Amino acid sequence: MDPALVRERELFQKRALSTPAVEKRPAASESGSHKKKKPKVDKESSSGSKNSSESANGSINSKASAGYKFGCLAKIVNYMKTRHQNGDTHFLTLDEILDETKLLDISLKQKQWLMTEALVNNPKIEVRDGTYGFKPKYNLKDKKALLRLLDKHDQLGLGGVLLDDVEEGLPNSAKAIKALGDQIVFVTRPDKKKILFYNDKHCQFVVDEEFQKLWRSVPVDSIDEEKIEEYLKKQGISSMQETGPKKVMPVQKRKKQSGQRKRQFKTHNNHLAGVLEDYTDGVPAKK
Repeated sequence: MDPALVRERELFQKRALSTPAVEKRPAASESGSHKKKKPKVDKESSSGSKNSSESANGSINSKASAGYKFGCLAKIVNYMKTRHQNGDTHFLTLDEILDETKLLDISLKQKQWLMTEALVNNPKIEVRDGTYGFKPKYNLKDKKALLRLLDKHDQLGLGGVLLDDVEEGLPNSAKAIKALGDQIVFVTRPDKKKILFYNDKHCQFVVDEEFQKLWRSVPVDSIDEEKIEEYLKKQGISSMQETGPKKVMPVQKRKKQSGQRKRQFKTHNNHLAGVLEDYTDGVPAKK
């Protein structure tokens, strides 16, 4: 090889080594295109889910607050009933009731609801000059009041009085009932509820044996209670009402119509009856 060319080649290599080389990098847009794109979150869907969750929480809170309100009302009514049964029949203010039932932490809104709606409209609470007391079905002060009530029911043919109503309205009812002894009679209904009747000792007399035989000879097994009550009404005798549980009348099922309905066809030319002749059997012979 020519020594001059060899020398130029060596000089070129030296210059190339002394000159720094800069590598050209790809643009930022190109490199970003290879990366995975993050999915965009739909603002409308996120806001909708947020609103639905807020509405769900609001409904749960409203139900919880309503349940708490009626729970407070039930606690107050039960407390007033218990203190009435124990003989504490004097009326209390709402603040006294809340203090004794330990419900002082209720809000002003709930307190206003108790004052204006709940306690005023409750059938078991009596309101008197801003104070509250228990209102039983029969307000009985002592055993004499109970005996008068049972005697009145007996005279008017109203039957007996439920033991639950007596215990609700008579303070220390168990002690009073025990003191009356044989002046009252207990009858247990089929639903296990007990009824108190007045034991009228004037009706305790000896019945002639012949009359007893006549009484027992009349069969009533085949007669239901409705027919007996209807017969008593015709004779002008009233029967005891509401002394037992009400009977539920069974619903009668409709009977399915058996067979197919007969199809009815319209008849035509009724005005020509007697004029037209029937040719189904052939031409009739001439007369």
